[in-house]
Amino acid sequence: MKVIFTCGGTAGHISPALALARMLQARQRDVQVLFVGAAGDSMEFRLVPKEGFPLERVEVSSFYRKLNWAGLRHNARAVADIARSRTQARRILDDFRPDLVVGTGGYASYPVTREAARRGIPTAIHESNAVPGLTTRRLAQYVDRVMLGLPADLSHYPHPERVIVTGTPVRPEFFTRTRQEARAELGLTDDKPLVLASWGSLGAAEMNRQMVDFLALCIRAGCPFRVLHGSGERYYDDVLEGLERQDIHLAAHPELEVRPYLYDMPLVMAAADLVLCRAGASTLSELSALGKPAVLIPSPNVTGDHQTKNARAAAEKGGAVLLPEAQCTPQGLFDLTRALLDDPPRRREMGAAIAALTPSDAAQRIYDVLMDLL
Repeated sequence: MKVIFTCGGTAGHISPALALARMLQARQRDVQVLFVGAAGDSMEFRLVPKEGFPLERVEVSSFYRKLNWAGLRHNARAVADIARSRTQARRILDDFRPDLVVGTGGYASYPVTREAARRGIPTAIHESNAVPGLTTRRLAQYVDRVMLGLPADLSHYPHPERVIVTGTPVRPEFFTRTRQEARAELGLTDDKPLVLASWGSLGAAEMNRQMVDFLALCIRAGCPFRVLHGSGERYYDDVLEGLERQDIHLAAHPELEVRPYLYDMPLVMAAADLVLCRAGASTLSELSALGKPAVLIPSPNVTGDHQTKNARAAAEKGGAVLLPEAQCTPQGLFDLTRALLDDPPRRREMGAAIAALTPSDAAQRIYDVLMDLL
């Protein structure tokens, strides 16, 4: 059996595909998996080869919504890329000859999935968010199945009879450690709680600026808790420089750590007592899988404000605190973090509530859908 997974742009699109590919490998000994992503320095070219899967590329670009001169010029290149991506998709399908094509989001999902559907190859797409993105909306009219991470308004989909709520799969590594085991693996030998802060796989300028002051506040308070902050590679130097301007050197404060990217997210999330993060669907699924209480600060820069809708779903169940970025300040975030860490019963209630947010067997549900297609 040959399967193509096509995805790209952010870890939120890539991680579910990696989880499904791992499940297929575990259950189908003869399966061959190929990933297809976007050309260039894209996130999938850092994550997918690291997991041992082959990766092909297609030329795709986003479309800018601002129609100034730079936007028009970019969109002209994007139109040219469409023709190139179609040719590349045909070559990939001719060479690999898949039995199934699965898209999990990002512009890279479109050309191969669309061409596979045109050829009559079984196709499926997975939409993690409460509101479908542009790629999902365009592909939904062609593919055999649309799988949703969260219940959604079916009016977004031209063929609601093809839509099924499955949840969003997470990698098996998220289920392998207890909190105590994860803390031991990280070398944490004291009882100080651990706060994990991560603002998406690409980082976030505003939240990194706030985290500089957040870390400074933590030091002034005597470091009552540990902080592990994933800045995103593009903002890592900015965070360190911001700390240095306040005469803060992390080497003198072992309770605080800043990393450019959290490659071991299953480990550090398992060890965390509280998570400060965006509200992408994959992040919510990981929080749900581990039952981790969270402060969700949705990105205000995403299509359809879908992260706020995701976060509201978790907050209304009691599994998280929703804090809009416009209302977030370093002092307010620090005070909220400290209050939650000082209230273990509330955190336990939040953990139980977020654990019930999404199906615990999402990977199995998706596997059943894909096997049915085959």
